[in-house]
Amino acid sequence: MARKGKKLRAAYENVDREMLYDLGDAIQLIKDNAKAKFDETVELAVALGVDPRHADQMVRGVVTLPNGTGKSVRIAVFARGDKAAEAEAAGADIVGAEDLAEKVQQGQMDFDRCIATPDMMAVVGRLGRILGPRGLMPNPKLGTVTMDVKAAIQEAKAGQIQFRVEKAGIVHGGVGRASFSSDALKENIQAFVGALVKAKPTGAKGSYLLRASLSSTMGPGVRLNIGTVTG
Repeated sequence: MARKGKKLRAAYENVDREMLYDLGDAIQLIKDNAKAKFDETVELAVALGVDPRHADQMVRGVVTLPNGTGKSVRIAVFARGDKAAEAEAAGADIVGAEDLAEKVQQGQMDFDRCIATPDMMAVVGRLGRILGPRGLMPNPKLGTVTMDVKAAIQEAKAGQIQFRVEKAGIVHGGVGRASFSSDALKENIQAFVGALVKAKPTGAKGSYLLRASLSSTMGPGVRLNIGTVTG
């Protein structure tokens, strides 16, 4: 434990906590300070000029990262008949209907993304109190309530991530791994921020992208010069 503390202290010494780093420099710092024995996740956090308590200032959406997330995504699909077979053939990890709903109610949720065909929403809707707080509730606006389950599964496996603003106006998401090349991380970060800009709600007034920071699982946060991300 002391050794980890020493590594973390050394990492913080390499980062000026008050400085706004250009995107390329920030990425290099993150990669240089990712010293864990596993491939650390790189996470982007963006503070938005919105108040999500108001419906017209909610920010939510999906983005497909051009270089993927580096993470294996487990997908559950609520479907019957031919659509269930289609989901299995497309690589879904768990497929079911009422039987899957019963497992979820029992707390068995070994999946990262949940997709449902429209006809299954009567069943899935009863799971809202369980799936909703975990960000797993299928939603047509996010493309997770669809008849094209094959495409939804392929997109999720290819690096599609969902984002949603939190109460404090912060949006965060994993944008890759420390082992990714600097260019790959840069492209993923720019795609994520671009999706946030496109998702700007009508009720947002004044500055929208306020602050941003980049960090790895075990490393310090690095403040970003937001202009070098969007420019």
